[in-house]
Amino acid sequence: MIETLFALDRGNYRECQHLFRGAREQEYYRGDYWMEEGSIIDVEARRKPAGPSAAILLRSATRLFFRRTRQHIREDGTDLTVLWFVKRGRLVFSNQLGSRAAQYGDFLMTRSTAPFLIECQPDAQGVHEVLHVTVPTHVLRGFVDCDAGAGILLPMQRAELGIADGILAGLFQRDADVAEETTRTLVEAALAVIGQGLRHDVRAVPPRPSVAEKRFADVRRFVEVHLSDPGLSAAMTAKGCGISPRYLTTLLKQNGTSFSDLIWQRRLEQARAWMARSDAASISISEIAYAVGFKSPAHFSRMFKRVYARNPSDYRAEAAPPPPVALH
Repeated sequence: MIETLFALDRGNYRECQHLFRGAREQEYYRGDYWMEEGSIIDVEARRKPAGPSAAILLRSATRLFFRRTRQHIREDGTDLTVLWFVKRGRLVFSNQLGSRAAQYGDFLMTRSTAPFLIECQPDAQGVHEVLHVTVPTHVLRGFVDCDAGAGILLPMQRAELGIADGILAGLFQRDADVAEETTRTLVEAALAVIGQGLRHDVRAVPPRPSVAEKRFADVRRFVEVHLSDPGLSAAMTAKGCGISPRYLTTLLKQNGTSFSDLIWQRRLEQARAWMARSDAASISISEIAYAVGFKSPAHFSRMFKRVYARNPSDYRAEAAPPPPVALH
């Protein structure tokens, strides 16, 4: 459900310092929040909770300011990273290194452990809009491996950032309620895509794969798609990929494997991953065997034990998560 984090107008804008963090002051972190007094005071922030994170859409007809000082950091040590997608107007970020302006379509990443000043400026039509995600930095590190302490500003030229922006914007475009767990899944997917985009320099041109690399990728994809088919064969794969069986053998040899090793390794890996899931007990060993392309549960058990040194039922019992422990 979309919540109104805060809404400000001429009747309450002088209380913005006490309203911007929400009713229980659980959002964002401490800082000085104020706005330019003018004829139009219209600010609204809508929030979608996503576990420890939150997606927030802020729309304003007023120039806004937020300052985080060393005093605030000493009083409130919250380590939170904010990922900003500027939709309208400008967002000016200033710190000890200088000022940078994020325009429409730009991406900015800031962190609460270093002092900064942010100014939100409306566009020529008098509207400022920014979509941002607040994420505890220790959570973000699971997706993004760079430090935003000094602020990171990037143009929306990387395809990954545009995809993430689309995922997050979609959370606010649907009238129907979306469960918080679904929102969390989508936000985490957006964070993962952002992390992948930030690993590559925007100026770098990825090397074009060779013909052999592309053909081998086609083979792996064909095998993955048809993994559950017990009739999957080298001849079937070669035909499906538009290559000869002899060339298929050469490709596999160049990549240090054979057709039988490739499919049985993937089938066993998939079965093992399935049995390690928390809900695996609801699926029988036989169902898992057939689902990954084995012709019989007995054959599956023999190959699984040969590779993992235990039979499937013992592995599933060992991999099952322990029951929750009550804390007193």
